[in-house]
Amino acid sequence: MGSLSSAWNVFYEQMITKGGYKTALQGLFTTIEIAVLGLVIGIILGTLIALVKVMPKNNPAVKIGSVICDVYVGFFRGTPMVVQLLLGYFVLLPMLGVSSDAVVVAIIIFGLNSGAYVSEIMRAGIQSVDPGQLEAGRAVGLPFWPAMLKIVIPQSIKNILPTLGNEFIVLIKETSVVSFIAVVDLTKAFKSIGDATYEYILPYVMLALVYLILVLFVTYLIKLMERRLRRNERTV
Repeated sequence: MGSLSSAWNVFYEQMITKGGYKTALQGLFTTIEIAVLGLVIGIILGTLIALVKVMPKNNPAVKIGSVICDVYVGFFRGTPMVVQLLLGYFVLLPMLGVSSDAVVVAIIIFGLNSGAYVSEIMRAGIQSVDPGQLEAGRAVGLPFWPAMLKIVIPQSIKNILPTLGNEFIVLIKETSVVSFIAVVDLTKAFKSIGDATYEYILPYVMLALVYLILVLFVTYLIKLMERRLRRNERTV
């Protein structure tokens, strides 16, 4: 009991008195920034890739694009996130002679990684929409791309919303590896608090609680969005 009380006093002093909470808040902001922007990039890339995958393969350019998309998806789904971060920051950027902020690199890599997964999610969502919807759009004179973007994509997003939510949750948790390229995220922030005191129990317990609260909050938002979509369907 005494050791726990002592650990709490040390943690409180480092967290509050010495301003460790500032590092934790900055780490929290960085974690959310990487996850949110990574998902936005992923949705954009994933949607484009899914459209290429479902397009008729009559055109040779579409066939080539489909092969390129397969290679892209295969690489980012087949290698660990941390390896992609290390390759991007320590190999690719030096080869190109480009210097960039580590957070920007993390956002780009997370976006590229998410795009590979979202493309498969979006493709499944597109294929879940009745083909007659696309045919009806084409019948009234809409070209393929406008028909997909205006008719099919909105319906597919409604179908895949829970899966997109799960992808966002995965991104939030996977941000814990960005410290490999010297990004101070949530995990790195709480580890630095533990490093300063050599007392790791409370910092890591608090770290787990913060991640849990983030995930529960995102889950709650997804359920709210699903409920609203169902309500809108009933009123249509």
